[in-house]
Amino acid sequence: MAVFTPVGVDQAAELAARLGLGALRALTPITAGIENTNYFVTTQRGEFVLTLFERLSFDELPFYLQLMKHLAGKGVAVPEPQADAAGEILHRVQGKPAAIVYRLAGNHVMAPGAWHCEQVAAMLARMHLAAADYPLHQPNLRGLAWWSETAPLVRPFLAPEQRALLDDELAFQQHLAASPADAGLPRAAIHADLFRDNVMFDTDVHGHQRLTGFFDFYFAGVDRLAFDIAVCLNDWCIDLATGRLDEDRAAAFVAAYETVRPLTGDERRLLPALMRAAALRFWISRLWDFHLPRAATTLVPHDPAHFERVLRERIAQPWHPAQ
Repeated sequence: MAVFTPVGVDQAAELAARLGLGALRALTPITAGIENTNYFVTTQRGEFVLTLFERLSFDELPFYLQLMKHLAGKGVAVPEPQADAAGEILHRVQGKPAAIVYRLAGNHVMAPGAWHCEQVAAMLARMHLAAADYPLHQPNLRGLAWWSETAPLVRPFLAPEQRALLDDELAFQQHLAASPADAGLPRAAIHADLFRDNVMFDTDVHGHQRLTGFFDFYFAGVDRLAFDIAVCLNDWCIDLATGRLDEDRAAAFVAAYETVRPLTGDERRLLPALMRAAALRFWISRLWDFHLPRAATTLVPHDPAHFERVLRERIAQPWHPAQ
């Protein structure tokens, strides 16, 4: 969400008017993130987010935008893309594919407790069930094939012990992906990037923080549902300084998920390996962004050392959810 492509007020105002959102009142660049150009857009009708897609193409984007529309139609709290008079939800700004979605209320919770984890887990399970009949199909574009292609590009920047970790874990994940147990895991469209900064909470009249929704679905793809759980466990249920799993939060997360959608036996058994997979995926992507960055006016790459620590922790201390 760094600004790669500046957008003028007149351009934003024209798009807002075309979508029936009323007169533009404010346009504010969003400096967080590293994938797309994003702006907060305030109009007569409310608060929205404008995204210009820097990597995804016009052909790829219907999967993501229609997924958000599908989930919103099933009552899952996600930002619904805004359509023009012809019903189109994919637009063009500065020659780039673009979309405007509702802005979720509230803020990020960067120091979550069990209560936050339970809310995220239950809605994640509802999202997985709602995605079961989503008709479009696109693989997880940041899955194993991408890891295998990208690892050689970042490998020259690593110390010998890091190269050994990367090579060994990639071989482990390739072996896992070829196993019958992995092939039998339930699959559907998943978020695949549901970190703390992609979820919003708001405070109700009683002072309780309530989940208001998930956003940033632009890494979504059809993959193992348990991989989505693993991504969440590696972010929502860890000590950020060390990468160590907070087992109380992790247990609360899985228990809340299972109140909506019980895990299969193979999902339980393979969850430690999928937590390693999730750590590897984000270590590789952060290495790529850090060592091979793109030009942007506000780009701040994430530290890849964080997910190296997480991966080493998951290998050293595998965690299975209790029955």
